[in-house]
Amino acid sequence: MNLAKIGLSGINAASHNLQTTGHNISNAATEGYNRQSVSISTAGSQSIGSGFIGRGVAVDTVNRSYDGFLYRQLVRAESTGAALTAYGTEITQLNNLFADRTVGISPTLAKFFDSVDAVASSPSDPAARNEMLGRANALAAQINDAQAFIDAQRGDVNTQLGTLVKQINSQAQRIQELNQSILEARAGNPNHAPNDLLDQRDLAVKDLNQLIDVRVLEQDGTFNLTIGNGQMLLGGSQLFPLQVVPSANDPARMTVAYSVQKTGGGTLAVEMPETSIKGGTLGGLMQYRYEVLDATQNELGRLAVGLALEFNQVHEGGFDQNGASGKSFFDVAQPKVIRGQGTQGNLAVTFNDTDALTGHDYQLRFDGTNYVVTDLTTGKTVHESGTPPGVLDGLDFSALSGVQEGDSWMIQPTRNAAASLSVQLTDAANIAAGAKGGDADGDNALLLAKLRSAKTLGEGTLDFNEAYSRIVNSVAVHAQSNGTAAKAQLSLIQQNLSAQQAVSGVNLNEEYVNLMQYQEHFRAASRLIDVSSTLFDTLLGLKA
Repeated sequence: MNLAKIGLSGINAASHNLQTTGHNISNAATEGYNRQSVSISTAGSQSIGSGFIGRGVAVDTVNRSYDGFLYRQLVRAESTGAALTAYGTEITQLNNLFADRTVGISPTLAKFFDSVDAVASSPSDPAARNEMLGRANALAAQINDAQAFIDAQRGDVNTQLGTLVKQINSQAQRIQELNQSILEARAGNPNHAPNDLLDQRDLAVKDLNQLIDVRVLEQDGTFNLTIGNGQMLLGGSQLFPLQVVPSANDPARMTVAYSVQKTGGGTLAVEMPETSIKGGTLGGLMQYRYEVLDATQNELGRLAVGLALEFNQVHEGGFDQNGASGKSFFDVAQPKVIRGQGTQGNLAVTFNDTDALTGHDYQLRFDGTNYVVTDLTTGKTVHESGTPPGVLDGLDFSALSGVQEGDSWMIQPTRNAAASLSVQLTDAANIAAGAKGGDADGDNALLLAKLRSAKTLGEGTLDFNEAYSRIVNSVAVHAQSNGTAAKAQLSLIQQNLSAQQAVSGVNLNEEYVNLMQYQEHFRAASRLIDVSSTLFDTLLGLKA
């Protein structure tokens, strides 16, 4: 081994270090890039009898500074952060709707009952009667508007689901392609890692987790991806794309379905439980919908039902200015019943007791032996018997006929009630203010006015204003909780990013020092070749 070859090995090592350092400097701001370094070792030595003379240096490989644990911590933290951000964006809008107590339902409700008080005091005053009718219409309109906002937000969530699922499938396909590129690169050079491709794949997984929480299972250098309760998104070289489909229980509600392999080829879409979708923007949206939006809409509907039915009951017991019996003052829709696929029987559900209403949704199914009612909000079975449920939680299930095994229905008692609330009366003279006919009697109006503070909801614990305040407070608590969690999560993300970058990030000051060091290394190795050439020329001169 001569001095020139030793110098050439040094030049080669220095050149690789210079190129790698240059690569690091150029990618200092590249997202997902992990700092690279050249691994070198001695090229060994040869025996000369009196000892061993070194052969120079060998370049083993190029490594990336990568810590899988720190990377996974960062990815999980960012996925949770994305979910909190999506949740927060939606709930902030809802909180803004309910938070201002100077406008909206609460003051309108108070003004309506003030107008009822005025009619009770002056039942023959046309102005007071018209004021009451106008205030009633204003109250119904405010409740309708709140429902319309919630419906619009629900539609927006449905739209976002479609967009997000397309992005998830696209990102999963990108990872599938990178898997193939990495396998091909390793096949051509099995002893070395294609670092830049590995960085790109890790970044793609990181970006995917911004959309939905994904679990990565690495097998033979290939990433397999699962979501939810272990549903496969990418297995080996096969992609199982997600789909957005109408919910089997509620066709108006869009939900996410995963793909499963069918016998004989092709895939089948299977609806995922909403609570199994975690993390990322998609998980945040789904959680917001089932945790806040559904509950808020149901509670607002319960208020509308309670107001309408309780007010109607008292109003129908009085007499108007013409001496006629009171009519229904408000109108509100009966519970919504959604027939399950293949269901043969018929079911109609009506309100029985507003005080017992829970604001929850239910499913009734007949398994061939028992009628089973499940509270979909709590997940608990609230009735299981060989006989129909009859009256349950303020609902009357008795209009049930032609039931066959496997029949099922989803019941949304108050989901759409706020949208349907309206005032039936158009003539102020029809307000049943009296306990008997005539202008001077305001006794029934006094009973109507007492409904302001009557505990007619929540098993005798809530009046109308308290029921609305409960909605406002619930939304506010969720918004505050989300805001606090988001701030804490941002701090955690920054900590995890700092820890990950301490290992994998490019420090330009350090790279500048390395650049000078490898430059000197290159010059010194070049000098060896120069010395070798001089010595060789000297030997040639001696021979001459």
